[in-house]
Amino acid sequence: MPKGTRQESKSGSGSAARGAVSLKQLAAHLGLSTTTLSLVLNNAPSARSIPEETKKRIFAAAKELNYRPNYLARSLRVQRTHTLGVLVPELSDGYSAMVLNGVESALTNEGFFYLTASHLHRDDLLLRLPGVLAERQVEGIIAVDTPIRFEPSLPIVNVSGHEEIKGVTNVVLNHQHAAELGVGHLHELGHRQVALLKGQEFSSDTEVRFETIMKAATDRGIPISSNLQQQLEGELPSPEVGYAATKKLISGGERFTALFAFNDVSAIGAIRALEEAGRRVPEDVSVLGFDDIYGAAFHNPALTTIRQPLFEMGRLAAKTVLDELGGKRNGSSPQTLSVEPTLIVRQSTARVTKAAA
Repeated sequence: MPKGTRQESKSGSGSAARGAVSLKQLAAHLGLSTTTLSLVLNNAPSARSIPEETKKRIFAAAKELNYRPNYLARSLRVQRTHTLGVLVPELSDGYSAMVLNGVESALTNEGFFYLTASHLHRDDLLLRLPGVLAERQVEGIIAVDTPIRFEPSLPIVNVSGHEEIKGVTNVVLNHQHAAELGVGHLHELGHRQVALLKGQEFSSDTEVRFETIMKAATDRGIPISSNLQQQLEGELPSPEVGYAATKKLISGGERFTALFAFNDVSAIGAIRALEEAGRRVPEDVSVLGFDDIYGAAFHNPALTTIRQPLFEMGRLAAKTVLDELGGKRNGSSPQTLSVEPTLIVRQSTARVTKAAA
């Protein structure tokens, strides 16, 4: 081996190139204590007393020598992993993704990381995945539209959870207000023949959304007959389920001037089915969605929808877990945190015409 290569290895720069520099080696390189480096690199409150010039030297040397902290060793030492687990049905560009964006925003600000696991509505995964996350030393769990089928042993928050379980906090939408907003909007536009797409059986919000919409419609003299109700089928987070359900509605032959969809994804599929059947949106049929996913405003026509503050719900869920870990909450009692919806009027709804009626 060439002499120059042996000398590089002895000086430690070869180890640096491989990312193997330890905190002790970095401290020796700078002539500082490991305690000082640890305080600065971890942005500890007591690091405020350390001169700014020293901090700059530490960060510059850490970058130059490719120092990487050993988080496993640190976690074992302080008995903290600063990691949460997140259970979701699946990862798509709709509901789950927007909630996760909110979770990530809150955790990043607090120096936390999260591990995501998709249960795909499978009973075996609903039972097994919480244990898998616990084995990886997560400090809390956020469930998103996911039934709790395990014994809570960590701080747990369930977004769109409706079961009262000891030790679990639910973050839910005010569905009664959402139904009033949606049905009220269609009623004000003159619609009296309204069809309804009900959510899949596995969704946590299906029953409460259906019941509140039916009540709001009945209160306004808009009875939604069983012939104008169609339940979404299939597990795909795709407009295809709304497309298939709306084709069934159309084939039933009963006239409707408006359609209230379970979510935006199914509403987009419904618009496709209506247009294929020669019914224009909104001239012949108004379509109302739910959630206000990112693509709702850019669909053609832009989708009128009930905005569920999914990003804020994710942030609230993460903040609630962090507060419990910090001793700011009593996690022994069930608690429900409610958020409010907003009606977003765009181009997929319009006043009913005599021809449509």
